[in-house]
Amino acid sequence: MAFFKGDRHREIIDQLSTAGTIGLHLVCSTFVGMAFGWYLDKWLGTKPWLLLVMLIFGIIAGFRNVIHEMQRIQQADKKLDQKINGTGHEDEKNDS
Repeated sequence: MAFFKGDRHREIIDQLSTAGTIGLHLVCSTFVGMAFGWYLDKWLGTKPWLLLVMLIFGIIAGFRNVIHEMQRIQQADKKLDQKINGTGHEDEKNDS
């Protein structure tokens, strides 16, 4: 984007795009788990049990991915704050 210039704006856009993928992680993981369970149920004839188990695993994997992305965003935000403020410890000293 031409109107966003400088490292700060680029890093903010990167963080926003990363945050935008969080919902995609949750939906895709759930869908993949459900599809895999449906296929296994159809193949093995164990209707609805593997679908339910794999759906639960997909949901768990989706939330795990969301938590991992949030931690990554927080670390990037902390690095950005440290880069802007120098060491990043001045705020803690001023609060005391």
